Amino acid sequence: MTALSRPGPLDGLRVVDFSGMISGGFATLMLADFGADVVFAEHPEHPDPLREWPPFEAGVSLWWKAIARNKRCVTLNLSTDEGRDLALDLVADADVVFENFRPGTMERWGLGYEDLKAVNESVIMLRISGYGQTGPRSEKPGFGTVAEGISGWAHANGFADREPLLPPISLADLTAAQFAVQATLMAIFERDVGRGGSGEGQVIDVSLYEPLFRLFVGDVEAFDQDGSVRERRGNQHPNAAPRNVYETADGYITLSASNQRIWERVARAIDREDLLERDEFATNEKRVENADALDAEIEAWTREHPTEEVIETIEAEGGILGPVYDMRDVFADEQYAARDNVVSVDDDEVGPFRTHGVVPKFSRTPGEVTHAGPPHGEHNVEVYTELGLDAEEIAELEAGEII
Repeated sequence: MTALSRPGPLDGLRVVDFSGMISGGFATLMLADFGADVVFAEHPEHPDPLREWPPFEAGVSLWWKAIARNKRCVTLNLSTDEGRDLALDLVADADVVFENFRPGTMERWGLGYEDLKAVNESVIMLRISGYGQTGPRSEKPGFGTVAEGISGWAHANGFADREPLLPPISLADLTAAQFAVQATLMAIFERDVGRGGSGEGQVIDVSLYEPLFRLFVGDVEAFDQDGSVRERRGNQHPNAAPRNVYETADGYITLSASNQRIWERVARAIDREDLLERDEFATNEKRVENADALDAEIEAWTREHPTEEVIETIEAEGGILGPVYDMRDVFADEQYAARDNVVSVDDDEVGPFRTHGVVPKFSRTPGEVTHAGPPHGEHNVEVYTELGLDAEEIAELEAGEII
């Protein structure tokens, strides 16, 4: 394993990852970016499906190269007795174990929490599933797309005259991953630090739908109190106006004026101070009610000017706005470059390529990209040797399709 050039904030943290696909993979990616030793286990005959996701370079998935970076990859058949025993050997020295099988699967394999706890009293088990470990739907399989539907996201996303709109990225999985990382670090703090540290592990139960549902701040309370339901508003915001994507003479800009002073600055910048005198735009509440009319007034001005001029003019008055980027713009942008948001990595399979930099930024113990996602079973010898197996034993396990 290629170590960080200097210790990251999670240096010394041992993570065993039995999960697959996006949610668990992205969570352990973030831990690995900051120095955790993540051992990722795949089935010897059925690799992680992300290895088959485009885009490809030299026949290798760049999705995989991105999401499995900084990890050590081994193969392991968890459904066999020998595989279970090896899994428990890995867990014995781990701080955290990730899994995202359908609830009950790990228990059938003899790898439930009580089994892990028997070999490691302080282990934290992070479980990701479609609906969580409890409830009437808990045993159903779940994908992020379904979670985006039942969380309320798809219903609220899109335009009023169109069908519900799913996000263009794997939003439920990636959001669940963020909550999983937060929860992992909370549990580690409780175990090792809080009130002297309990020294005990526990189970963390993360579903795909709940993290998205949790983002709808105020919606539960609104429905409880007056039965109101958030509806699709396109690019407008239910609590502030103006807020939208506006067409310019050569592209688009995003603009938000979430308080009265900023709105007044925008009106002055576009030479429309008369809008400040109109009753339907007098307060934020009224502007939200009349957002279509207000957006039309603003866009009538933005359409007459190039994007750069629109931004310069409104920023000069203290407004807050920006361009709408695609990846070509990102690669050319000075801010992205200054923040190392895109970094280069060398890889034996696909050659040098660029990938996301590490976020967030740490002043003293920053994260780092040391290597891209490894080939299937790349670290079998290294990891299983650490468990005390010799070359002959490892070869026998490979021949028996245990690893």
